[in-house]
Amino acid sequence: MYIRRVKGPYSVTLPDGSEMTRADLPSPTTNRWVASRKAAIVRAVEFGLIDHEEACATYGLSAEELDAWSRAVSQHGEGALKATAVQQFRD
Repeated sequence: MYIRRVKGPYSVTLPDGSEMTRADLPSPTTNRWVASRKAAIVRAVEFGLIDHEEACATYGLSAEELDAWSRAVSQHGEGALKATAVQQFRD
């Protein structure tokens, strides 16, 4: 069995005590970004599971897009990532 080496930690502990691993991240081929997948990427970057550049490269995101997701979560919570709530949380 081959285990691929990755830089950085394989898992991190979140503030609520749960553990997040790289297996919890969405697939790199994700085309439909629902709020839960966006939130998973934001949490992974915030808690050091993956770095900002790796997230952008893996998921085909721009740095501005990932920053906007992070800003929305920090200001309004994960509900702000829903596409139907954009008007409600827009600056």
